Amino acid sequence: MNITFLGGAGTVTGSKHLVSIDQGKTEFLVDCGLFQGYKWLRERNWEAPMFDYRRIAGIVLTHAHLDHSGYIPRLYAMGYRGPVYCHHATMDLCSILLPDAGRIQEEDAHYYHRHKLGKHAHPEPLYTGETAERCLELFQPVAFDQPFHIGGAQLHFQPAGHILGAGCAIMDAEGKRVGFSGDVGRVNDLIMYPPRPLPALDLLLMESTYGDRRHPQIDHKVQLAEIVNRVVARGGVLLIPSFAVGRAQTLQFLLLSLMREKKIPKLPIILDSPMAIDASEIYSRYPEQHRLSAENCTFMCAGIQYTRSVDQSKALENIQYPHIIIAGSGMATGGRILHHMKRLLPDHRAALLFTGYQAGGTRGARMLAGSSSVKIHGEYVPCKAQVEVLEGLSAHADYVELGEWLLGSNLKADTQIMLVHGEPDAADCLRLYLQDHTPFQVAVAGYRHIYRL
Repeated sequence: MNITFLGGAGTVTGSKHLVSIDQGKTEFLVDCGLFQGYKWLRERNWEAPMFDYRRIAGIVLTHAHLDHSGYIPRLYAMGYRGPVYCHHATMDLCSILLPDAGRIQEEDAHYYHRHKLGKHAHPEPLYTGETAERCLELFQPVAFDQPFHIGGAQLHFQPAGHILGAGCAIMDAEGKRVGFSGDVGRVNDLIMYPPRPLPALDLLLMESTYGDRRHPQIDHKVQLAEIVNRVVARGGVLLIPSFAVGRAQTLQFLLLSLMREKKIPKLPIILDSPMAIDASEIYSRYPEQHRLSAENCTFMCAGIQYTRSVDQSKALENIQYPHIIIAGSGMATGGRILHHMKRLLPDHRAALLFTGYQAGGTRGARMLAGSSSVKIHGEYVPCKAQVEVLEGLSAHADYVELGEWLLGSNLKADTQIMLVHGEPDAADCLRLYLQDHTPFQVAVAGYRHIYRL
């Protein structure tokens, strides 16, 4: 058995692992994500894939986030017609995320062409919304613990927390058992239940996003209330870049709870993200996966003002009193958040609040590093707004939580762990921590490296 790391190695994006079994007769992918962040990483999305898609017998998708799923429409456009196995909730979310990602790429390409921005005379999207819609015909959803087969491999998903439908993929093949963690959730997540302990494994591919950081033990509501009240006192707008799945719903619930408790004044909360709007409604379909009651699901959605159309989004600039805008994307790499940033960053009364991990090379990472301006649609926009961070809201386990998850699982003492989905410093810090605090053999996966089991 060979596993080739074609993404999520040396970076937190582009997760893509090529599994080869039966002496190379069967090949399939675990995750199929987009590269994001630095330009040299994003350019990989346009390169020919480093595998023959015609030989791929299937794709095993751990969850819906684009850094794990967003390359599937690209493969479909090339001609891939094999199955995509995932949880039912993952399929529901991908039916929102993937077409929306295609439409955003189309809108961005159109905007660059109309305003003659960039180096390309005729900018093109990586794929279109229509292509993303059509690729959904490949999805074959399965329940947690329901086995499925790809060649000589038997696989199933078990709950990983993180977001709806997120699962660790467990594979039995050639007398070995291998686990693919996907993204691992937290024990005390505000909405999601904790990840299930792992079974005995010979090899585990595990994420390392927060391998060099601990989540602060703070009260999110107190910190968020302080930020909101400061912005309101200045008469400004609070602008929150947010991931459409998971983070947007947590923010909705926190802000509405603060208003109900009279910790912040009642003011408009606008969710300016069609896919986040649709994703919020999906939570009611899977009550067994999260901590929210039916009443809280209704509460989370009822107090929010939704803007679906572009015209509705543009009309927000006419609001002349304090309000909150939640818009995608979470790392400010595209989407409607960019138009709001162009308008509001020069305003000293406004605030830009980041609530999740910012990958290297993204606008979010540059803003948090203290950049006095940011390039949006080909022009530099000065930043006079306050840049804030809401600590500890991440849906990724930190290095201590990952270690506790491993020790609380049924892993064998000789289980080998390959760390993926992390920046180099984070992955190496986690390697050192696990070597000192667990009995397992730990190494960091390298891009295009092949692991032979």
